[in-house]
Amino acid sequence: MANPMVLTGTSPAHEQRNDGDSRPADSESQQKGSDFAELSRRVNEADLLRRRPLYYTVRFGIVALALGGSIAAFLAVGDSWAQLFVAVALAAVFGQLALASHDLAHRQVFSRRRASETGGLIAANLLLGMSYGWWMNKHTRHHANPNHEGKDPDVSPDILVWSQRQAGRAQGIPRFIGKYQALLFFPLLTLEGFNLSFNSFRALRSPTTKRPVLEGTLLVTHFVVYFGGVFAVLSPGKALAFIALQQGLFGIYLGSVFAPNHKGMPMLEEGTRLDFLRRQVITSRNVRGGAVIDVMMGGLNYQIEHHLFPSMPTPALGRAQEITERYCAELGVPYHQTGLLASHREAMRHMWDIGRPLRQGR
Repeated sequence: MANPMVLTGTSPAHEQRNDGDSRPADSESQQKGSDFAELSRRVNEADLLRRRPLYYTVRFGIVALALGGSIAAFLAVGDSWAQLFVAVALAAVFGQLALASHDLAHRQVFSRRRASETGGLIAANLLLGMSYGWWMNKHTRHHANPNHEGKDPDVSPDILVWSQRQAGRAQGIPRFIGKYQALLFFPLLTLEGFNLSFNSFRALRSPTTKRPVLEGTLLVTHFVVYFGGVFAVLSPGKALAFIALQQGLFGIYLGSVFAPNHKGMPMLEEGTRLDFLRRQVITSRNVRGGAVIDVMMGGLNYQIEHHLFPSMPTPALGRAQEITERYCAELGVPYHQTGLLASHREAMRHMWDIGRPLRQGR
């Protein structure tokens, strides 16, 4: 039986950029009178695309203070099991650094590429231990074709499977894990921090990495300071516990931010024909929750608006959400928004349903 969450048809051309931004091609979505062009006009009239330097100065300043405070606390506590509390705080700081890197990659902070890349290399490579170039390349491809089998790297069947088609073809580890992937999802997220670092080093040999020497130097510097500092202050047992807890919680934090955005939303097969607006709206999910969720998810709870306007500064997304939801209602385009826990339930239910054929031995 066909997956009800899969759309079929013929895909239009799109523009895939390598500067962290993903915008519709100069085709139907840019023609005068197109659905996206009208939405873009309304958003521009509301002045929602201008830079917000004060917001990012305050936000990044708070993250820098939190990082400095975590390091100071680590040095002050010394060789003690109380360092596990510092590990929890540092996991949250790493999560915020990842969100800062994301905004820099999309040029939400600076309009110039050089400034965005410099900030991204500092935040991602040096402070976080993740390749800015590798992640930006991967994330740009995701933005161009969200939830599209074969084109979106975030739904490739490397370990987990995201559609019945992938489940039917799964072999080896994906087939074994896919049976119970809904139950294993959060335990697997504890390894996501290590996975990001592993893929970052592996990407240094890829031709898509424009500055492998610079990125590699920054990555090595990060891990020399990170591991060197942890093992210099803590005994080996405490050091390993600190690293496992900090990296594990960091991975869970990232997964809790990114998983609600697309997991369990419609999957697109080769040949699907959707214009830019529908391709981005139908495959994305917004998460309600107010200021706390806005801070925790770094504005990615407005995933629909972020996909439609990737360079829009975070504080403008709330207003853009109101405009976009109203406009989609006028067009009759499905617009999905729910709470944080409900979004995870929907994602986990989808993953469990996809794994059913594997559990039944098909």
